Amino acid sequence: MRSQLFRSSFGCLLTVFGPFPASCINKAVRQTAAAVPHSYYPRKTMHYQTEQRGHPNSPDYRIYFKTSDGKYISPFHDIPLTAESEQNDNVPAKKPKSENKVLYNMVVEVPRWSNAKMEIATKEPLNPIKQDVKKGKLRYVANIFPHKGYIWNYGALPQTWEDPNHKDKETNCCGDNDPIDVCDIGAQVCSPGQVIQVKVLGILAMIDEGEMDWKVIAINANDKDAEKLNCIEDVRKSRPGHLEATVEWFRKYKVPDGKPENQFGFNGEFKDEDFAVEIIKSTHEHWRALVQKQTNAGGIECKNMSCCNSPFQFSADEARAVVQSAPAFGSAHPVSAEVDKWHFV
Repeated sequence: MRSQLFRSSFGCLLTVFGPFPASCINKAVRQTAAAVPHSYYPRKTMHYQTEQRGHPNSPDYRIYFKTSDGKYISPFHDIPLTAESEQNDNVPAKKPKSENKVLYNMVVEVPRWSNAKMEIATKEPLNPIKQDVKKGKLRYVANIFPHKGYIWNYGALPQTWEDPNHKDKETNCCGDNDPIDVCDIGAQVCSPGQVIQVKVLGILAMIDEGEMDWKVIAINANDKDAEKLNCIEDVRKSRPGHLEATVEWFRKYKVPDGKPENQFGFNGEFKDEDFAVEIIKSTHEHWRALVQKQTNAGGIECKNMSCCNSPFQFSADEARAVVQSAPAFGSAHPVSAEVDKWHFV
């Protein structure tokens, strides 16, 4: 009997044998999560671990980050943008053999094939990952046929910020007030809170309700295809339809919620790696001004543990108190069957 590996909306894995309907699979995943006896899962991700608080699939669920020695940090402000100096279990960071490219740290918020819209909580102390809430309801992206949830690992580059006060000269739109988004097109299905090293390939200029919302296209440096994918044209040639599907996904993903289709700069064409790197550098400079209190924060929580010359630094004891004030990790709440519904748009 063939086994299948399924992932819950919050990233836990479960092996299921035989043909079962989606509702049974989801129930089994949630029961497995509820049976975990510990208050948190310490998951090693490079130098970083995560600690879960609250109840998965509920508004109080949070994923906090800490270093390997147990110090709580902000994934937004304390994880470096570039991974050149990072090590994984004392092994130097892997670089593609074909080119001496800079690798970037990516904080995974949403695993591929999942629906829960998890994101870095930019307006909370320590900026944990939480599930987005709109009009009092947890957000789940719709399954727009033929796609199931997100079609890549989705996340953000730390130490970047799309400044809502900065108007992009190419698109004439201001930033969306978030870290810059990343789509990892690698084969591994990651977990929320996982920190991976990625190679940047290109970028897409999405305009979301008038706001600039760049989407970096990248690949996990440890992916078997990382060495042969060095630019956006490599993706186009070796993975027919992948880039087109990405544009269509971003164009339509809000339509089932009654929103209009998203628009794009540059007629929906992907820009190359060099262009992407310049955008990343710009958002990094905007972030630097943010944590140095040189610009209007607009409600962004800037407390951090490690940013030089930042007036927002706070102590390890203060950081620990933030986590301890959050609800203890508990059983997962049920997920509506509506999350599995197909949408044809």
